[in-house]
Amino acid sequence: MATKPISEPLRHPVNDPMIDPRTGEFAVIAPGHNFASVTQKISNVVLTSHTPLGWFFGLIAAGGVATLLVVAVTWLVLRGVGIWGVTIPGAWGFAIINFVWWIGIGHAGTLISAILLLFKQSWRNSINRFAEAMTIFAVVCAGMFPVLHIGRPWLGYWLFPLPNTMNIWPQYRSPLCWDVFAVSTYATISIVFWYLGMVPDFGTLRDKAVHPFAKWFYGILSLGWRGSTRHWMRYETASLLLAGLSTPLVLSVHTVISFDFAVAALPGWHTTIFPPYFVAGAIYSGFAMVLTLAIPIRKFYHMEDLVTLRHLDNMAKVMLGTGLIVAYGYGTEVFFAWYSASHWEWFMMWNRMFGPMGWGYWVLIATNITIPLTTLWWRKLRVNVTYLFILSLVVNTGMWFERFVIVVTSLYRDFLPSSWGTYRATKWDYMLYVGTIGLFTTLFLLFVRLAPMIPMNEIKMMLPQTKLEGVTAEETINETT
Repeated sequence: MATKPISEPLRHPVNDPMIDPRTGEFAVIAPGHNFASVTQKISNVVLTSHTPLGWFFGLIAAGGVATLLVVAVTWLVLRGVGIWGVTIPGAWGFAIINFVWWIGIGHAGTLISAILLLFKQSWRNSINRFAEAMTIFAVVCAGMFPVLHIGRPWLGYWLFPLPNTMNIWPQYRSPLCWDVFAVSTYATISIVFWYLGMVPDFGTLRDKAVHPFAKWFYGILSLGWRGSTRHWMRYETASLLLAGLSTPLVLSVHTVISFDFAVAALPGWHTTIFPPYFVAGAIYSGFAMVLTLAIPIRKFYHMEDLVTLRHLDNMAKVMLGTGLIVAYGYGTEVFFAWYSASHWEWFMMWNRMFGPMGWGYWVLIATNITIPLTTLWWRKLRVNVTYLFILSLVVNTGMWFERFVIVVTSLYRDFLPSSWGTYRATKWDYMLYVGTIGLFTTLFLLFVRLAPMIPMNEIKMMLPQTKLEGVTAEETINETT
């Protein structure tokens, strides 16, 4: 093993076993692992009877923040949406901003799981499990906003085309209905894909568990998994089918979300650039959130040999590529405002930059464009763990401000100066937003403790032991474990 820590970015490629001397790339998995060591390292996090105190402290802190969500939602149901800062003309506020932000964060999990699986990118194996979990928890946080935004959450079932005696059907011209169908479809496929990928690992946990309840619990979740060749064939076929279904969702879901804005005849919204622009921004913020979660987790649970600098470097490259697309989208918006020769479009852009809320625009330019896209070109920074963690927080902050700028600065100064207003979020808006972050963190910590955060069987398939001629990886893993 290397004498220097794995997180050290400046190492000699010849003497360092974590770097391939032929290509100079970091290894996807540290040398020295075998089937037993991979199983033990990952399963011990779940099956240990001694939960780290740091996990309890994190859960208590996240749960405390999540109580803000409970309080805000309770008061919202009792008093109505008037407690929010939504006013005319700024009729949309934090509810839509946070909804789009959370949906965007959920895109990286589907991209890592589905598209990289279809392209046979082995580096996805160490990060796809908690990226998929992140997707589901982000969708949970996002899904509550359309329901809360209707003002009467108990009538949320009206958004679905359910037969009923009152003959009430959804208004399919409403973007609210589009959001419900897009998010529910996305959540369903993501949950099935996530659970299916954990079935082999649940079988391993069932066999290794000592406590009777753990054996029973993981035995139910494993669905009778035996690791036979027939099971592996069906598992891989189902994984490819779900990957094929999930891939269009990466493009379609946030495209539908962008239609909430693009179909409106409003300066700053009515543009054809929004669908690809929103999808790129979603992947950009999603990979930033994966880094935000992966870096502390790999440090806290000592997973640097499984989530290596190769993964961090590749995710930073994806952020660089999608960040350039986002920057192109920003430039295109300015070009459209100028080239259209529309007084309303040009005033919207000028007001967005230099109006009373122009500070928000320049914050997003600095956090989304200037800082990331001028630093991620250097490999030394792409594999600097501390810098990447700080940068991921900066990018997620910038992507939130992007949604803030799109929603607020396009609404609060409309066509008629007599109708101009402003938007000021209330304490309930902030409590609801911060509370969703607490809920997201709480769900993620529970997932890390109760389910394998890294897929054991997929990691084993990358070991040199699986490269035996005439023997499949599945047969080798089954015989060893």
